Amino acid sequence: METTSYIALSRQSALWRQLDVVANNMANANTPAYKGEQMMFREFLMDTRSSDRATGTKLSYVQDVGVLRDTREGPLTKTDNPLDVGIHGEGYYEIETQAGMRYTRNGHFRMDEAGMLVNSQGFAVMDTADNPIIFAPNETRIEIAGDGTVSTENGTVAQLKVVRFANEQSMRKTGDSLYESSDEPEVVQRPQVVQGMMEESNVQPVIEITKMTELLRQYQAAQQMIDKEHERQMKTIEALVPRA
Repeated sequence: METTSYIALSRQSALWRQLDVVANNMANANTPAYKGEQMMFREFLMDTRSSDRATGTKLSYVQDVGVLRDTREGPLTKTDNPLDVGIHGEGYYEIETQAGMRYTRNGHFRMDEAGMLVNSQGFAVMDTADNPIIFAPNETRIEIAGDGTVSTENGTVAQLKVVRFANEQSMRKTGDSLYESSDEPEVVQRPQVVQGMMEESNVQPVIEITKMTELLRQYQAAQQMIDKEHERQMKTIEALVPRA
């Protein structure tokens, strides 16, 4: 196969992976606190036999180097559920799982059978003292202040732990709106949380559909180039190879 087809295939391969990212964004458009993603590309240059000459050229391929997460805050929606707590501004809740500490902006919490505040998967939500938040059986009126202080009719119970990371792009998704990081988290001294609110996904479906349409067109254009190059090669072979 000639160089033209290889270059077109590198473009198609990158477009296919980009389509996967866009499709995943669209699938999570209604996932609380989901952050949209996009591919990062760079030009990959390969030397040719004449690259060491003054008139030499290099072949330009497309290479995807990673995924960039859009960390901008999603819109906050009112739910009136006292255990729904949205984060306004920077920060992540700290969640204790069986695999270690995880972090999330999905504040859709609930109380388990033992009276412990947990996330949707039943993992404990941590307070600033690195302890689970537990309510007494007779505590029913739960109030969460803007700084994360949790109170009931019996007084202050704890304060939600909200942390941040110097490089949010280094955080790795582990599923169920949770992230892990090898970096040490920094406690947000003045968090801004809102009780009875949920952060929605920051994905804009209309924009993602537009991206998908454009990517499909580019993919088809690359395929047409490959087909035409194949047709050219076949015609060349027929012209050069003598018939029996």
